[in-house]
Amino acid sequence: MAYTTIDDPTDYFSIVLYTGNAGTQSITGVGFSPSLVWIKSRNDTNSHYLFDTIRGVHNPLIADHTTAENADTDTLTSFDSDGFSIGDNTGINGSSDTEVVWNWKSGTSFSNDASSTGIGSIDSSGIFSNDAGFSIVSFVGTGSNATVKHGLNSAPALIFFKDRSATKDWFVYHQSYSPATGGKLNLDVNPSSDSTYFQNTATTSSVFSIGSANTVNASSNNMIAYCFAEKKGYSKFGSYVANGNSDNAFVYTGFKPAFVIIKLTSHSGGGWEIVDNKRDGFNGENHRLYANEYAVEGSGNDYDLLSNGFKVRQSGGSQQSGRTNIYMAFAESPFVNSNGVPNNAR
Repeated sequence: MAYTTIDDPTDYFSIVLYTGNAGTQSITGVGFSPSLVWIKSRNDTNSHYLFDTIRGVHNPLIADHTTAENADTDTLTSFDSDGFSIGDNTGINGSSDTEVVWNWKSGTSFSNDASSTGIGSIDSSGIFSNDAGFSIVSFVGTGSNATVKHGLNSAPALIFFKDRSATKDWFVYHQSYSPATGGKLNLDVNPSSDSTYFQNTATTSSVFSIGSANTVNASSNNMIAYCFAEKKGYSKFGSYVANGNSDNAFVYTGFKPAFVIIKLTSHSGGGWEIVDNKRDGFNGENHRLYANEYAVEGSGNDYDLLSNGFKVRQSGGSQQSGRTNIYMAFAESPFVNSNGVPNNAR
């Protein structure tokens, strides 16, 4: 029986903490050269900054805003073998600011000429890792129904879309939504349904479908898509229904989570809540950040990260009885490794 495809998740996903110095510095300890870097200040009202190797250095996208890609030479200045280097931008390197950075590794470059390969209807390029189930895809929008090669050999369960060229919402495809439905990462709003998002079509092992909506396919605009497919023992993208009790839902993932984002989908409001295993390091103090907010780190414990999933410890708000939440989770370690050795709770 295969318990996991990845014995050491830190080969592909890693969390690092650092303190800003208002100058320049190299952030190390990631464990690999990252393909996607997501930085958030914990104690200051700075935005979420995302950088990737396809768009290159100096080019942040902001998860809690609609802004287009904006060149800033004082932000991330290089992707390094064990992390990255940064300049004196106060959003990611303010004096004495405590920062968290979530890092993902992809792998092989690809370039797809759709007319030649017959895969997809428009050209795309990027990088992919089938081991990690992660690809970064760049394409130019057409404003009309299209299919796009994502580089993976399995269907993405989650995709974040952003128009690099214009002021537009981030858009989210999640396998727990219907294929006609999409969410907005930068807002605390419910998902909405419209066939112009994804043509009411689920992702496949070779392509994702996009419609005419300008959040996913603006004509002549440069688009970026972060695609994630599930990998047993490493990543999970699902949903659960809260029961409204202080001893609330347990969500089985098959691994000890290092990082979880939770989003209410069945009622109005509710932000994209982020918890991880580094900022506090133990259950009872898993403080939240919100992907759609620049606010500082919250207090209190609303989720426990366990050896085989996570436990909801709040009863109000998004976790009231009958309310559905989607989630994305990445592992600290598999519940049972490929040699059959079980994990331990922290």
